[in-house]
Amino acid sequence: MANNKRDYYEVLGVGKGASPDEIKKAYRKLAMEYHPDRNKAPDAEEKFKEISEAYGVLSDDTKKSQYDRFGHAGIDMKYTQEDIFRGVDFDSVFRDFGFGGFDIFDSIFGGRRRREGPAAGADLEYGLEISFEEAASGTEKEINVPRTETCGTCGGSGAKPGTSPRTCPTCGGAGQVTRTQNTPFGKFMSSTTCGTCRGTGRVIDTPCPDCRGSGAVRRSRKIMVKVPAGVDTGSSLRISGAGEGGVRGGPPGDLYVHIYVKPHKFFTRAGNDLILEVPVSFVQAALGDEIEVPTLKETIKLKIPAGTQGGSVFRIRGRGIPDIYGHGKGDMHVRVSVVVPSRLTERQKELLREFAEIGGESQKKGKGIFQKVAEGVKERL
Repeated sequence: MANNKRDYYEVLGVGKGASPDEIKKAYRKLAMEYHPDRNKAPDAEEKFKEISEAYGVLSDDTKKSQYDRFGHAGIDMKYTQEDIFRGVDFDSVFRDFGFGGFDIFDSIFGGRRRREGPAAGADLEYGLEISFEEAASGTEKEINVPRTETCGTCGGSGAKPGTSPRTCPTCGGAGQVTRTQNTPFGKFMSSTTCGTCRGTGRVIDTPCPDCRGSGAVRRSRKIMVKVPAGVDTGSSLRISGAGEGGVRGGPPGDLYVHIYVKPHKFFTRAGNDLILEVPVSFVQAALGDEIEVPTLKETIKLKIPAGTQGGSVFRIRGRGIPDIYGHGKGDMHVRVSVVVPSRLTERQKELLREFAEIGGESQKKGKGIFQKVAEGVKERL
């Protein structure tokens, strides 16, 4: 059980703040001391396994982080014993002593077969551009995806129909060749990928003419993508089994479709809400009016109250973007901007001056706000 194991730092005799070099140095010293081929004590093999397991965890940043957070329970829950040793460069520990190709897992557990079995295909990614309206209402798109698929001629075996692969005579189907090396510290076993079968454990005498022995072919497939309403730029859709074909009978990978939504000419988006800026004239803002505004599906009427100021926002409920998870719709926010005419006739200017005089804003008789502020500042000086 995990709770009966000694602390990995204690096993190697280092502190929790030890550097990778210190951990490696401590392990190398203990491994040389307790290797069963050098140390004939009854408990030497168990101690060697213990320190090797500790090094397999503490020399890997991911495993070490898991161990530091959850202890042995985090390691036992997430990793098998083989996972602990996988990917750790045990060779470098003994390289300074003239040893090469040291497979720590083979040394501890008497060897393992590396024959490659079925493997899942790789995942693929595809960028899909859609319009603003399509993102709001949902759509279906047909895309062409180039991918590697299992060869239909040989069924993925790589051998010509009517023939079959045979077991590699060099490695006996193991996919690797194991050699024993005598050293001053005892016998060390080294394992290398078989050069005859390249690690597959089998040899194809008559390759398939379509895939040339690889068991896979490259094809472009048409795939229908259902884009749900409410997606936005950055959304990703996963299509199970639409990725690269599996290897040696393994399942295919998945396809991830990344969405990019083209900007709209009038609307902008804030979450599930729509924002629309509508220009109105000075007269409309001052006297009030009823105007027509577009939505994503139709045109509706919006009442502008008298005295509306520039920048005022009116909310229209339920006219926004549907929630991608089906939780209703957002709202539409109409922001009003008051447009000041850049060209006026003499009659219009005359009427505006009259309007200003009535309101006490005459440029000739009244004082503008900036002039009043300036006079106030002078009085304080």
